[in-house]
Amino acid sequence: MKIGTENKTKTLLAVVLAVIAVVLVVRTFWGGGEETAAPAAGAHGSAKTWHKPTHALLAHSLDPSLRFDLLKASEDVTYKGTGRNIFRSEAPAPPIPEPLTADKQPDPGPPPPPPPPPIDLKFYGYAGPKGDNRQVFLLRGEDIFLAKEGQIIDRRYKILHIGTNSVEIQDVLTNHTETKPLTAG
Repeated sequence: MKIGTENKTKTLLAVVLAVIAVVLVVRTFWGGGEETAAPAAGAHGSAKTWHKPTHALLAHSLDPSLRFDLLKASEDVTYKGTGRNIFRSEAPAPPIPEPLTADKQPDPGPPPPPPPPPIDLKFYGYAGPKGDNRQVFLLRGEDIFLAKEGQIIDRRYKILHIGTNSVEIQDVLTNHTETKPLTAG
């Protein structure tokens, strides 16, 4: 019958790990390595020992005696609250801002950009039948342009909509849109 101890290396490693685990469990539950203190008052000489924590912070927090020096230091502290009543649920009124004098006025910043230039085209008339293929005549100085909806003329102006008495034109450089009425002659 085989019990799995044929591989000596694995068996030795398992035994070493088991011993380490037992040592760690014993130290965890029985506090191995910590200092022992004398039995507490009232133990009447019993053989049981009490373990004292090694951390100073923990030792001070478990000490039941009063520290009058710390109490005296806390008595000298005065509360300087904001005057808010913690028993009322309403918020205090916001403070009224003081008016600024001429030398404390906020900087207005840079001036706003100038408005875009007006579109200098005039709606002169129609060309073609009514409907989708309708075209318009636009006049700029002595130049005459013939365009339909969606077309860009003079590499700058896009015809957005052709109505019965007006045309909507967009300057594609500034995104400025104007509606031009039909002008006579």
